[in-house]
Amino acid sequence: MLSTRFQIAALFLVVATMSHSAAAGLERVRVSDNGKGFVLSKSGKPFVPWGFNYDHEGDGQLLEDYWDEKWATVKSAFREMKELGANVVRIHLQFGKFMESPTKPRQHSLDQLARLVKLAEQTGLHLDLTGLGCYHKKDVPEWYDKLTEQKRWAAQAVFWEAVAKTCSESPAIFCYDLMNEPVVPGRDKKRDDWLGPGFAGKHFVQFITLERKNRKRPDIARQWIKHLVAAIRKHDKRRLITVGLVPWSLDRPGLTSGFVPEKIANDLDFIALHIYPEKGKVAEAIKTLKGFAAVGKPVVIEEFFPLKCDANELGQFIDQSRKHATGWIGFYWGKTPEEYRPPKTIRDAITLSWLELFQEQGKTLGR
Repeated sequence: MLSTRFQIAALFLVVATMSHSAAAGLERVRVSDNGKGFVLSKSGKPFVPWGFNYDHEGDGQLLEDYWDEKWATVKSAFREMKELGANVVRIHLQFGKFMESPTKPRQHSLDQLARLVKLAEQTGLHLDLTGLGCYHKKDVPEWYDKLTEQKRWAAQAVFWEAVAKTCSESPAIFCYDLMNEPVVPGRDKKRDDWLGPGFAGKHFVQFITLERKNRKRPDIARQWIKHLVAAIRKHDKRRLITVGLVPWSLDRPGLTSGFVPEKIANDLDFIALHIYPEKGKVAEAIKTLKGFAAVGKPVVIEEFFPLKCDANELGQFIDQSRKHATGWIGFYWGKTPEEYRPPKTIRDAITLSWLELFQEQGKTLGR
């Protein structure tokens, strides 16, 4: 009996030591002195973000929908992403799951976030925390949509204060991404909906105001960014901050988001670009990337995938983008390459080709 208890105690000690070692091995990431990339804060070693958006599992449920009952699924996914060669995981936090009212965060969600951060430490992964998500329209609080611009921004600041306070001490946080693909309305007419059109059952684009009121669009974007950055800095002075930008954020004819890179770059630590190269148009995608890189801040391609091209062309895009980008984050939906073999659907085949490309390219990035 004593021997068995000793063995169990020893096992727990080993597990605890391994977890502590993983956390101790992580370092906060900062922008390099030359402003062109990232380094680890203590050792000064170069850090190249290479990882996945873990936005949902294969059934389409968002993280907060299953991280209570299926924590083992989350743990397994983190381990699998690490084994595939990732060093960064992008997590999407839903506003409605984290806020009970405009002024009161939901403590249980913050506790689960702290648990997730600890898991990242134990797994040896950094987190890109993207906030204010309203991907599932049914989960958006009715009171949130009724707020004025000023009060909505105030509620968003409360969200970010709570998240930053929860995460500020962990070396696992790579960055805070203020919002996924925010947009300032381009027309003078007042909008009646804060969300952009749906895609695959989710709303990824979100407006930060319903009306311009004779204000310049980039000015609204900068004011909003400054407001939320100030909220984060109350609790976390050093963490990297960015915002996820659509490729049509560049100031050029046609559709634009209002978040013009050169107008907002000074208030961010790096630029996060979401871009999906199209078949036969890799050169065009690189030209767009150059437009974002021209502002002089590091650029992380925060979303990309063979959605509109095949894996071969996506590989060409990665190769050619290395002159202009210093990080790449694709997608992982809870299934390893082995689980996709042999692919049963076209979607499975595309995802398998992506995961194989991820492993292949990861070997040459010098992470």
